[in-house]
Amino acid sequence: MSAPVFLADGGALGALGPGDVYVLDGAEGRHAGVVQRRGPGERLDVVDGAGTRLRCVVDAVEDGEVRLRVEDVVSEPPPGVVLTLVQALAKGDRDELAVEAAVEVGVDAVVPWQADRSVVVWRGQRAAKSRAKWVATVRSAVKQARRACLPPVAEPVTTRQLAGRVREVVAGGGAAVVLHEDATTALADVVLPAPAPGPEAPSAPPALLVVVGPEGGISDAEVAALAEAGAVTARLGPHVLRTSTAGPVAVALLSERLGRWA
Repeated sequence: MSAPVFLADGGALGALGPGDVYVLDGAEGRHAGVVQRRGPGERLDVVDGAGTRLRCVVDAVEDGEVRLRVEDVVSEPPPGVVLTLVQALAKGDRDELAVEAAVEVGVDAVVPWQADRSVVVWRGQRAAKSRAKWVATVRSAVKQARRACLPPVAEPVTTRQLAGRVREVVAGGGAAVVLHEDATTALADVVLPAPAPGPEAPSAPPALLVVVGPEGGISDAEVAALAEAGAVTARLGPHVLRTSTAGPVAVALLSERLGRWA
């Protein structure tokens, strides 16, 4: 069984090496030492959310702090294509369910979208509180999936702002896919951007946006605006999925096509 993952609250984990000591404290330390009752000799991983992973063994636990002995330091390479879920705000917790599952299957970034037909509206303090819930959901999903990278959650965008982002992504060699039940192109046939050759590449890796609408679907005006910006429409298959499941399924299929699950 893989070791449980805990997120470091800042600090350069890459400066550590085998044999060094790392103290896991704060909320994560309390969770490991008090809630989960991790004890000496048990293995756990500490990640910084940016790709660095410490493989550790517990030496001691005291007052909500866990003293760890580092056995190995692993640096996970950045993705060749930044797979981004643009999730429309949805009622209940359907949008959070979508984000949670998408992170577990490997999405690299999340963008909340205030779509025309979104029942939920993020404004003022509610916007900050709701986004904070998405951020917490992402953190929890990263730990569940044992990931070393923490996908960022962007500020919410309007359709106009999303169209602008699509233009930038396409101009930078990326692509944007709008999931739509009336599309004639299957997601399996969408042309994907070429991955960046490696971390030493002179430019940032291209992005692949996956746009998912709310319960009522994406309006014709939104489809037209995003298509004009350079997005393509695609269907997942013969069935119409909920907003909470369409994104994660698309991310899984695209991850397979990108060779991430090989």
